[in-house]
Amino acid sequence: MQTLIKNIGMLAGIQEKPCPMLLGKEMAEYHVMKDAWLVIEDGRISDYGHMPDYPIPAEMQMVIDAEGGAVFPSFCDSHTHLVYAGSREGEFVDKIRGLSYAEIAQRGGGILNSADRLHEATEEELYKQAMRRIREIILKGTGAVEIKSGYGLNTEDELKMLRVIRRIKQTTPIKVIPTFLGAHAVGREYIGRQSEYVDMIVNEMLPRVAEEKLAFYVDVFCDKGFFTPEETDRILSASAKYGLRGKIHGQELADSGGVEVAVKNHALSVDHLESMTERDIELLKSCGDDMPMPTALPGTSFFLNMPFAPGRRIIDSGLPLAIASDYNPGSTPSGDMKFAVSLVCIKMRLLPEEALNAATVNGAAAMGLSENYGCIRKGSIANIFITDPIPSIDYLPYAYMSPIIRRVFLEGIEYR
Repeated sequence: MQTLIKNIGMLAGIQEKPCPMLLGKEMAEYHVMKDAWLVIEDGRISDYGHMPDYPIPAEMQMVIDAEGGAVFPSFCDSHTHLVYAGSREGEFVDKIRGLSYAEIAQRGGGILNSADRLHEATEEELYKQAMRRIREIILKGTGAVEIKSGYGLNTEDELKMLRVIRRIKQTTPIKVIPTFLGAHAVGREYIGRQSEYVDMIVNEMLPRVAEEKLAFYVDVFCDKGFFTPEETDRILSASAKYGLRGKIHGQELADSGGVEVAVKNHALSVDHLESMTERDIELLKSCGDDMPMPTALPGTSFFLNMPFAPGRRIIDSGLPLAIASDYNPGSTPSGDMKFAVSLVCIKMRLLPEEALNAATVNGAAAMGLSENYGCIRKGSIANIFITDPIPSIDYLPYAYMSPIIRRVFLEGIEYR
């Protein structure tokens, strides 16, 4: 079955050839075709062109009129924690009253709060709550998402989270990448015995995760007050023995060595980077093709009222940059990637072209998906959305809260 979309005012994010990631000045290259059509076949983009060359529809084609709207590749959100129980608006008020993220965590809030709630929730309850969030992000334009565990903090609850993520992967059309984040914080019963908790991750959690094939990647929160570079190195070294590549939460709260340990362990990405240094930038530049993808999480900076990652400096240094939502109940209760694109334009001074590439092509690369996701290319997965008619791509981040996304397609099938 073919689907033919006609009268596209602007076909955006075109790539002629596969591109693993965009670096430096390449990030300002964003190709657009005006007055276009697009053909989808068997869930993939098979052809596109200008409306004057519009193909005659075959009898077996479904024809969709974009009515002058723009067609964009779906966002690729490479960092979320959207499987969780309940909400944490009480901590939101604590922040308004002046408490820091670290102070809330020290009082038993933060990640440990979510871990307590998750422990009491059933898999079915977690799945139903998460599916509401999945529907929300799909309708906001996301077509690929990484979901981390990390609110279990003991073996059985971490496995419970990962089984829920697997069920989401099996029952929704969005592309789901599961990541094991047992090292998100120290479980409550191990407070004061952090080394023993790391032992449990390495000797008990990781073997179970690998045996049940529940994760593609392993993440560690390497930052002040959480896990040290040495502990992070130990966990990622153990993960590699199971064929699980690392990802890093790093340089969020302090200059904590997160980039160094990411580079040492050939991590796929290093995320947050609010406290990134010039030394970190030079270290990443020395990596060549084996570079972890620097990933900024602007929603976190916005919600916690903290500095933003130096996205402009990262790109100007010749590095790539991805952006992700960090959807979670404590520091970013939103998976709106359109808003994330607006934030990096406003707060990091990225051009709209750079921001869109960071949210699509490079977001896909941060999940190992750049071969099939994140762009309009013949042969790529047909994850796209159609907007209202807009004057240019600049309008998408400019109209930062306007609901301009009108129709969403995942693997070529409209999502309703």
